[in-house]
Amino acid sequence: MESALWSTLSALLGALVGGGISYVLNRQQFSNQLRIQQEQHKVEFMAEETARHFLSHKSFTDRSFETLRNHLGGFGDDELRKILVRAGAIRVYREDGSEWWRLLSRMDEFIERKALEKITREI
Repeated sequence: MESALWSTLSALLGALVGGGISYVLNRQQFSNQLRIQQEQHKVEFMAEETARHFLSHKSFTDRSFETLRNHLGGFGDDELRKILVRAGAIRVYREDGSEWWRLLSRMDEFIERKALEKITREI
């Protein structure tokens, strides 16, 4: 009976160690593949990061398309719009017909700011 217990525990321990090693190796392989993909598509990743940087500025929730186009040169208008969407931005047209972009994650901040402006105008 005791030898059956030892062989079962040995098999269980071997499976746990083997599973742990497989997990660590797969995790390293995944992070390496992700880094390789980012390096291959560096221009797109950096463009999205730059767009997010401009749209995350603490003083401005919105940026005009012209401003973004000037700072993110080298892309066509439609390609730049795709980059902005991938960065998490939405397009808004103002009353004058100009195109403006803001991060969807900053929508609550935009609404609060508009409500504050409305209250200060009423006072």
